[in-house]
Amino acid sequence: MTTTTQAITISAGVLRPMLTTAVLGAFLLFVAGFASSNALHATTHDVRHATGFPCH
Repeated sequence: MTTTTQAITISAGVLRPMLTTAVLGAFLLFVAGFASSNALHATTHDVRHATGFPCH
């Protein structure tokens, strides 16, 4: 049996947009949903339902 190991490299030009998107997505799902503004909460709530994220 032969075992091989492969490394996945991510360039700096790709890593920054990926991290930015992840942080923005986490903000929308977890922070904006608890905002005091009713319109912001309702919008985030609808997006959660549209993406299949359980919020209840």
